[in-house]
Amino acid sequence: METLDATDIKLLKLLQDDSSRPIKELAKLVNLSATPVAERIKRLEREGYIKKYAAILSNSKLNKGFIVFCHVRLKQHSYEFRNRFIETISKIDDITECYNISGEYDFMLKIYAQSMEHYKNFIVEILNSEDSIGSLQSIFAMEEIKQTHNIPF
Repeated sequence: METLDATDIKLLKLLQDDSSRPIKELAKLVNLSATPVAERIKRLEREGYIKKYAAILSNSKLNKGFIVFCHVRLKQHSYEFRNRFIETISKIDDITECYNISGEYDFMLKIYAQSMEHYKNFIVEILNSEDSIGSLQSIFAMEEIKQTHNIPF
C-alpha cells in the first residue's frame, strides 16, 4: 500500500464532500489532468481508502425522523452470545449503525424509526426476540444538530 500524498488527501476530501463530482472538475481542483486523477481514484479504491460511494438521504423526508440510540448489554460475555447478537442485528435494516463499546453496555445501536410507537413495536417484536440480549437502554434524539460521515484529516 502506498502512502498518501497531498494530492491524494485533497482528492479524498473532495470526494468525501461530494462523490458525484465529475473527474474533470476534480482534476481542475487538484491541478492535474483527468487521466492521472482517474488513476489515483482507482488506486485509492483498490487500496481500500474508498470503501464505497453512497447518497445521503433525508431521514425525515422518508418518514424515519425518530432517531434512537439503544445501548445493549448481553446476558453473557461469550463468543457465542456476541456472535449470535452480531449476526441477528446485521440483518435488521432499521439498525443503521452498531458499535461494540466499553463501559456499562456492550453495544450501541443507531436506529431510525417512524415514531415512538414504531420503535416500541421494534423493541417488543424484534430486539426482545434475540435471546442473547440481557438489557436495553434507549436514548431518544430530540434534535439532530450535526450529522456527517466525513472522516477528519
